Amino acid sequence: MKTVEIYTDGACSGNPGSGGYCAILMYNGAEKIISGAEKDTTNNRMELLAVIKGLEALKERCNVNLYSDSRYVTDAFNQGWINNWIDNNWRTADKKEVKNVDLWKSLLEFTNYHVVNFIKVKGHSDNENNNKCDKIAVNEYKKLQ
Repeated sequence: MKTVEIYTDGACSGNPGSGGYCAILMYNGAEKIISGAEKDTTNNRMELLAVIKGLEALKERCNVNLYSDSRYVTDAFNQGWINNWIDNNWRTADKKEVKNVDLWKSLLEFTNYHVVNFIKVKGHSDNENNNKCDKIAVNEYKKLQ
């Protein structure tokens, strides 16, 4: 099974507001950039959509090292939040409805197919690929303004 590196980021102008996302897929020296934007969205939705679009672009089952500066995304899997939400019928520990359930369910389909290792990176720091994702995501939402 191939191992692919994917860097993702989402950005939003206002929350809600215009938002953009970016995923950079890297394999064997090749790079593919996927990006887009939506009106009237949130930063968390764009973070999730970046991950979904990145995984969706894979043509076969892969091992994926997925890098994100979003604790919302990485902790959901690394801290087991997603399993608790499922067990609690998509409710949080304090019994509130989980936000963005549509995107979480879509993401789950991809994580059930691919072997995904979620890696938290520090945003707006020295990670070149994360910074590149951020710049592209911001440029995407600026096209809507």
